[in-house]
Amino acid sequence: MARQKGIIKLKGTIGDITFYKTQDGHLAREKGGIDANRIKNDPAFQRTRENGSEFGRAGKAGKILRTALRALLLNTADGRMVSRLTQKMVEVIQADVTSVRGLRNVIDGEAELLAGFEFNIRGKLGTSLFAPYVGAIDRVSGDITVDIDPFVPTNMIAAPSGTTHFKIISAGAEIDFETETFVEAHSETAILPWDAIATVVINQVNTVTPNSTKPLFLALGVEFYQEVNGQMYALKNGAYNPLALVQVSGL
Repeated sequence: MARQKGIIKLKGTIGDITFYKTQDGHLAREKGGIDANRIKNDPAFQRTRENGSEFGRAGKAGKILRTALRALLLNTADGRMVSRLTQKMVEVIQADVTSVRGLRNVIDGEAELLAGFEFNIRGKLGTSLFAPYVGAIDRVSGDITVDIDPFVPTNMIAAPSGTTHFKIISAGAEIDFETETFVEAHSETAILPWDAIATVVINQVNTVTPNSTKPLFLALGVEFYQEVNGQMYALKNGAYNPLALVQVSGL
């Protein structure tokens, strides 16, 4: 692809050149490629079809996970989160050592590879929340929990400029990637002052189906606020709110 330069930026197609806008700026590319029917039927493209099938499966898996965590993602996530999550799901699927190529899937893969995934690259949980926390997934009870001992916010939370308050949020999700269904529960603290006074103990319990045989996920995050004339506003529209998968239990 080529980058457009100059004062006037083009959009659309002229001849064999397509002009378009992305997050990386105004780009241009030449039309072309292999005939779709050939890719679909030619034995030489068997590997391409297998990769395409698994990539599509990864996209669907990422979508159902995002949908399950939508209540938390409404106030976080960066512009490339979807593609980053899809790529991570591809890794999960490729870890399937049971199925043949083209039929590998999340269930037989390694869902635990998603642990540590950051939904917002602009505000990572790992560089925002330094208070020690304990996350746990109890399959028997269905309880997906987070426990945080008292901590001093200004010491243990690296907040963006302008922050006056914050909130700790978490969610537990049970995902059935085969039927594309889920069970989700989430918790949040009150909006707390970002100051030098220690918090109370934080214990959040998100309960899904007891004795589940589906992959279970624990997400943990922080939302930042700014108080203006007694009103709380999401700081910079939540652009720097961190959210990450801190525990994953797959079967």
